[in-house]
Amino acid sequence: MADITDIKAILYTEKSIGLQENGVIVVQTSPRMTKNSLKEVFKEYFGINPLKINSLRMTGKTKRFRGVTGKRDDFKKFYVTLPEGSQIETLAV
Repeated sequence: MADITDIKAILYTEKSIGLQENGVIVVQTSPRMTKNSLKEVFKEYFGINPLKINSLRMTGKTKRFRGVTGKRDDFKKFYVTLPEGSQIETLAV
């Protein structure tokens, strides 16, 4: 079962800030998180029932540092559409 600790970050980019004006939050999570488990987390911890959730699986990039090849972690990105007029207090920009 997924928990709030599976949410790694709320993404703040040009695109995500523009989407927040329309009531969409972009969340980066662990790869094991599902749409249903994210919906439960939003209900339990934030008291909000999301209208729509879209998911995107991101594979980690391969990077080189001083000749050593490494790989960034894989993650999932979710676009969570909130109901009209609702917002999360900790995300107020």
